[in-house]
Amino acid sequence: MRLIAFYLPQYHPIPENDAWWGRGFTEWTSVAKARPRFRGHYQPHLPADLGFYDLRLPEARAAQAELARQYGIHGFCYYHYWFHGRRLLERPFREVLASGQPDFPFCLCWANESWTRAWDGRSGTVLMEQTYSPEDDLRHIEWLLEAFADPRYIRIGGRPLMMVYRTGRLPEPRRTADAWREAARRRGMADICLCTVESFSDERVDPHQLGFDAAVEFQPDWLRLGRPLRRPLASLSRFQPSRLRRADPRDRVYHYATVMENMLRKPPPSYRRYPCVTPSWDNSARREAGALILDQSTPELFQSWLTAAVRGELAQADGDRVVFINAWNEWAEGNHLEPDQRHGRAYLEATARALRTVASRSVRGAPQGPA
Repeated sequence: MRLIAFYLPQYHPIPENDAWWGRGFTEWTSVAKARPRFRGHYQPHLPADLGFYDLRLPEARAAQAELARQYGIHGFCYYHYWFHGRRLLERPFREVLASGQPDFPFCLCWANESWTRAWDGRSGTVLMEQTYSPEDDLRHIEWLLEAFADPRYIRIGGRPLMMVYRTGRLPEPRRTADAWREAARRRGMADICLCTVESFSDERVDPHQLGFDAAVEFQPDWLRLGRPLRRPLASLSRFQPSRLRRADPRDRVYHYATVMENMLRKPPPSYRRYPCVTPSWDNSARREAGALILDQSTPELFQSWLTAAVRGELAQADGDRVVFINAWNEWAEGNHLEPDQRHGRAYLEATARALRTVASRSVRGAPQGPA
């Protein structure tokens, strides 16, 4: 069983973010300014063991990998930002690839969305547009093949695992998939294991129809959240008013346990889909309006969800058993396994316990050999 955690590289300044958001902007800028929006709302999420790290430092990347390995995470899935040959936030992964350190497995997910000002409520303002062409498909795969050749690269069935976050945005997904596979063959490499990511509604199709091999579930599943909680989001003045920001009526709050139960009741698809779980979700640090919050997450609930996902994946007939976790370090979306000041390492410890629980039950249930 391999647990792969999505990994955000947004923790170092880049010229583009300096121009768009202010000098020195990183993910930590949004994280640190977050405030509670209702009684009992957990904000801000502040880091503990690893601190407010800068991913330009190899020591920070090494500490992340060592912590992840210690609690049973097999590897990271780095978000990869490619805009018609231009890469953004590329330095951490570029240095991981060039240096060979940390010696920790990884794969890539092409986050192929245009960048907008959605974080401050102005989603119509495009900062970096995502465009496509057959020529760019070839240029892109030539770069990707260098990463695929790394011995640390995660493989499924001997094939490098590559995900596309928004296959619905590709003009011709099958053309892209065919071009990438042909380029790999010309290089003498194994075929690619291409996966869609089931986040938005237009990505919920059989991946084989697009020329892809499998799907990766994204959590939370926006289509199965259920009904939001009815809580008095507007009556905040009685709760430490100096620490609160005004709630927006468009904020949506859901109970984590209810969402977890809804996800576990999802019917299996007719195609191969790798499951995903999330320790929490709260993007109010990024969203001035219209935040989505999974309230009352606990390490124990997360452990139950992860245990069920791992157990279900072990029941698969094929030999490549993978569960994704969203995410290792999405701090401004409130979904991180990295230790914070409230829970410490509790979510990491829950991860390790889930793996041990399933392993021990598997051993107890195994047929006994001759005495």
